[in-house]
Amino acid sequence: MEQDLIRERYDLSMARIQEILTEETVPENYRDYFRKVTEFIIQCGEVLKAKEDGSLDQMTLEEGRTLNHKLYADVLPENYETSYTNPAYAVKTLGEEYGKLLSYLYAEIRGDIIYAFEGRVLDLVIGNEALIEIYNLFEGETLPAAKEIKDVLYWSASDYCDVTLTYRVQEGVDPKLDFAKKIIMESDLSDLSYLYRFGAYISPEEEKTAAFLNSLPEEEIRKMADTYTDGYIRGFEVMGRDLSKKKTVSVRYPIGFERMVRQAVKNFEAAGLSVIFCRSAVGSINRNPAGHGGYASSSPNRQYDYDHRYDSAVYMDKAFRDRKIGVLKTAYEQYKEDAAAYAGPAVIETFGEPGFEPVNKPEAWAFTEKQQNLYLEYRNLSMPVVNEYIPGDETSFTIIAFPVPAIGELFPEIFKETIRINTLDYELYRDMQQKIIDVLDTAEYVEITGKGENQTNMQVQLAAISNPEKQTKFENCVADVNIPLGEVFTSPKLAGTNGILNVGTVYIGDIQYRNLRMEFKDGRVVSAVCDNFVENGVIDQEAGHRLIVQGIMNGHETLPLGEFAIGTNTTAYAMAEKFGILDRLPILIVEKMGPHFAVGDTCYSWSEDSPMYNPDGKEMSARDNEVSILRKEDVSKAYFGVHTDITIPYKELERISAVHTDGTKTDIILDGRFVLAGLDELNRPLDEK
Repeated sequence: MEQDLIRERYDLSMARIQEILTEETVPENYRDYFRKVTEFIIQCGEVLKAKEDGSLDQMTLEEGRTLNHKLYADVLPENYETSYTNPAYAVKTLGEEYGKLLSYLYAEIRGDIIYAFEGRVLDLVIGNEALIEIYNLFEGETLPAAKEIKDVLYWSASDYCDVTLTYRVQEGVDPKLDFAKKIIMESDLSDLSYLYRFGAYISPEEEKTAAFLNSLPEEEIRKMADTYTDGYIRGFEVMGRDLSKKKTVSVRYPIGFERMVRQAVKNFEAAGLSVIFCRSAVGSINRNPAGHGGYASSSPNRQYDYDHRYDSAVYMDKAFRDRKIGVLKTAYEQYKEDAAAYAGPAVIETFGEPGFEPVNKPEAWAFTEKQQNLYLEYRNLSMPVVNEYIPGDETSFTIIAFPVPAIGELFPEIFKETIRINTLDYELYRDMQQKIIDVLDTAEYVEITGKGENQTNMQVQLAAISNPEKQTKFENCVADVNIPLGEVFTSPKLAGTNGILNVGTVYIGDIQYRNLRMEFKDGRVVSAVCDNFVENGVIDQEAGHRLIVQGIMNGHETLPLGEFAIGTNTTAYAMAEKFGILDRLPILIVEKMGPHFAVGDTCYSWSEDSPMYNPDGKEMSARDNEVSILRKEDVSKAYFGVHTDITIPYKELERISAVHTDGTKTDIILDGRFVLAGLDELNRPLDEK
């Protein structure tokens, strides 16, 4: 009965939208906007019909390309300057107050593409009815106040929060939502038309990636999948967590890698785990301004994504925050059995896309200081809720990365080298990394200095250990949760951790940061700037600071140093230098190629009280710092929901030295090379390159 009512509302709203297309009842200045949006909605309505009659699944490759381009044309770079989804254009043509609000509405309605492909009729109704209500306001004798429009948008987001947020929780833990899984497991992957059944934007990159994977021998595909799934399973073993209690794993991957993912699904199912495929969030209520989680394709336009990253500013206030937290609790209670069975994510990342240089538009929505605080409060309030139903000390994860064709003509060679890097000798690195840990365990702090133009000069204080025979300060990280292998890491003591961290270029998320500089005092960020924004030869440091706060620090003006690590994967570094791709590698690989520093939570957030042991049997005891320990008094003060790694490449590194309590020093790296006894093998790739 409920579905019948939803369908009736959908049919009524579509009939009204058809009328809007030809009416002239709103002022002429606004007719083009409403016609463009209604034309788009009608296109998505045709997609829903094709979904329901089965013809969507029968599209040829060329038909899929044509439909995909038609649906995404409005936000492609060549059309974006005159699209109402572009807040700058919307403000220019519709006025400042109307333009921002109506651009937001159109961007939200563009989620209809996904809703139509997945048959989510209620989500289509929500957008339709909001548009019609706002259209009705413009039909009045006088133009509506901007507040009237904003109220419609606010109450649409708030009233339907129990639909949109609840579905987001469900798709993260419920394997019965198998839209993507059916495509992956049942399609003929040699016929690339399957790519167009996801509903996501499909660029030539996805087609090239899928075609390339199709060209690989089965043995190579199995090797890729085995490395990925074995790392996930080994993560539970290393952390001493019981995987047998779990029933599901979430695979997050880039569209185009279906052949590898299909094998990974088989591997996980053989291990007793059903696979969940949760799409990257569509609506603003579920999107994270700092990035996305889920399966996804490349963006049709990264500037479009950037312009709309803070669209939730339209409705973010205290009442909405409280409403959202209440719905989150109810949703997890509704799906608590699925949540309890969830083992954690297995992530595939990609690298090779050219750097993105965002344009900051004053017309785009942005949080006020009050809204930023409300957003951060929501994150702090939501983390304990999620941890109650999905305890952090019972789950694990794994991450692996591969290149995409955009990296250049040498893509096949780089892909082959990446597979080799992802499958390096576990035991060899384990033993060499233990030699580094043995020295660091005797140190009071570590000094890290850059060379040349790199201004790094850091002193990282180490946590004390009470029983050196049974405890260690650093984790020996080989290929389990973080692939490729190659790092030793710790949670630094914040008091006494001071200095400047500087790196020439580093890719974090979609953004390449240039000349990134952070200053720490007692383990906390006190300043952060970069050179990304230059106008008339002058660096806009304030714009650079805002970019760092948004993209690296997830809205926080300051964060503690949650991790210090020394990367040992010189093979990966040699590959990067050989192919000239150091500035295009993801942090997942780059963090293994020199010392790295993570701002935010420690690596042990929400699981500090669970013992962690290295391969030599010693307990890694440095799992807390002065911030995370506050969980024992007030959990809201202990976590930030962010952990962002920043690496200094070997070539920018002068020295890493362990400094002992008597003031003596033991060099680990000098002039970009490992100088500690027994680590000659780590320098071999540097010599060979």
